[in-house]
Amino acid sequence: MTKLIVGLGNPGSEYKNTRHNIAWDVLEKLSFFNDLTWLQKNKGLCATKDIDGEKFIFLMPQTYMNLSGESVAPFVNFYKVALEDILVIHDELDLDFGTVAYKDGGGLAGHNGLKSIAQCLGNQGFKRLRVGIGRPVHGSVSSWVLSGYHGEDKDFIDKYLEESAKVVETYIERGFQSAARSYSKKKLI
Repeated sequence: MTKLIVGLGNPGSEYKNTRHNIAWDVLEKLSFFNDLTWLQKNKGLCATKDIDGEKFIFLMPQTYMNLSGESVAPFVNFYKVALEDILVIHDELDLDFGTVAYKDGGGLAGHNGLKSIAQCLGNQGFKRLRVGIGRPVHGSVSSWVLSGYHGEDKDFIDKYLEESAKVVETYIERGFQSAARSYSKKKLI
């Protein structure tokens, strides 16, 4: 059985350390991240790891966010990954910074990366890990997601990323249902 874990983000140094790329930052904090060998394939950076007899594929699409599905779909098709074995990690405006939540299918909340994946797969029933970035107090949402962290968010981002990586590892070790019970709109910091 193959499981696919996708972290959504935008390629390019101008997007590094922005709220929109928080999923990539979470993947980079996995305890085994430095043991992974990343390859360029199907418009993405991917790595595989066998864990307790299961194959996990980690993917960071190198398309822009609104084209993420163009990278995800080829992996799903080639490895014959079942819809229920896809976990997409993404930034979430509707959760406060420091809060995560698992979600099984459902609406796309206007997230362009999720929309692209749903469109390319022809289904939006994949699982998600929503990593809260909060909404801007003033200004546009697009400026907010493409900006870096400041104030208290900047002080706590490393801890938040580390704790979020543990949330992903809980999914890997215990499966979706158990991880979702443990992390249902859970404040990590």
